[in-house]
Amino acid sequence: MLRGAIIGLGNVAVNGHLPGWLSRRDVEIVAVAETNPERQADVAARLPGARWYDSAEALLAGETLDFVDICTPPATHAGLIRSALRHGLHVLCEKPLVCGMEELRELTRMAEEADKALFTVHNWHHAPIIRFVRDLLRQGAIGEVRHCGWEVLRTKPAITGSGQGGNWRLDPAMAGGGILVDHGWHVFYILHGWLEQAPTRVSARLETRRHTQYPLEDTATVWLEFPHVAGEVFLTWAADARQTGAELEGTRGSIRVEENTVVLNAAGTDRAEQRWTFPSSLSDGSHHPDWFGGVADGFVAGMRDETARRTNLSEASLCVAQLAMAQESNRQGGAWLPIEDARWSRCP
Repeated sequence: MLRGAIIGLGNVAVNGHLPGWLSRRDVEIVAVAETNPERQADVAARLPGARWYDSAEALLAGETLDFVDICTPPATHAGLIRSALRHGLHVLCEKPLVCGMEELRELTRMAEEADKALFTVHNWHHAPIIRFVRDLLRQGAIGEVRHCGWEVLRTKPAITGSGQGGNWRLDPAMAGGGILVDHGWHVFYILHGWLEQAPTRVSARLETRRHTQYPLEDTATVWLEFPHVAGEVFLTWAADARQTGAELEGTRGSIRVEENTVVLNAAGTDRAEQRWTFPSSLSDGSHHPDWFGGVADGFVAGMRDETARRTNLSEASLCVAQLAMAQESNRQGGAWLPIEDARWSRCP
């Protein structure tokens, strides 16, 4: 039985991670750390045997653990990961893993020296519709992909915690950026998984289209250049409706993702347009507890297997690099900038 603790009891932890951990027989969540006392009653009801701590420091000092699950705002990740690794623990961390390349290099080195898993929650990989598209691509349904596009439309950022008080997603010092960080990370690792290529260059424009009271962007447009594919990503909190979609164009057809539907148009066949509908769409909620099982499986495997942990960390490293260079591109007026980092080249 693996002994774990959750640090940070916001919405994603309570409604996404916790149900996933409770469904496993090989893991026990023995403690939690949270600064908001309003969460204590909810945690006591779901985890009656877990000990409550008002700080991560007190939890790490007071518990004997195998791992921690970090679900706090992005700016706090690096410090908490550092502390957990120093205590000899495996670490599962919500995205974005860290907010900069220097933090990434330091923590990667620490994890390797400690022989511990440093694993990021890439839960969208485990959405049935995402896996289905990946399988179509691997089967060669549209030949070689030449162009990919992804669109995320939201009317506002997701709430945090209980929904009361301030939203850390709107604090640049805590969030590390606006919608680019919040949604771009997901898109980057999904495209990496679908295309099985790492991008070589990026260009980006960040804007405030509607929510002028936000001190960070509500809209991001990112252009990616892969070795054999051109990509375009559009993300906004300034839409009139909530929607998520994607399109991939290949040498022998196209695939579209329209909320909960996959549409395949294969050129050179007698088949008409094919459609598959899934029970839930990519825009349903923001917690996705049914996707967490695959994350937990990968993390537990990574505790024991170096290859599993390296694969995830390599992909997270790629996401850090893309975010950093997209933000720098925007500062340079949308200039095309190279994405250079050796980490993901070691991914099997």
